[in-house]
Amino acid sequence: MGASKTDHFSILHNQMASIAKALGHPARIAIVEFLAKTDACICTDIVDILPLSQPTVSQHLKELKSAGIIQGTVEGNAICYCLNQEVLSMLKEFIGKLANVKNCC
Repeated sequence: MGASKTDHFSILHNQMASIAKALGHPARIAIVEFLAKTDACICTDIVDILPLSQPTVSQHLKELKSAGIIQGTVEGNAICYCLNQEVLSMLKEFIGKLANVKNCC
């Protein structure tokens, strides 16, 4: 396979692609939705709401954190996760621009 051509695209395009990829799994959508309903949450709370094992939930959290969608802070033995409002605002603005495009069809 050839080398990735991501360097041919803008930083914004690459960021949006990373976010879209991270949101491309229903478990991750459920995690984001859960975090949107709460101020913060400990990982075990997330495990309790999903029909997935703790290691699987941790992998999904890792993907969301890698894309910048969530942030985590260590509190004792747990990691407390919350949504990254700056990234969500950027995503909202980008989607808003797309939603306002008038197509001919």
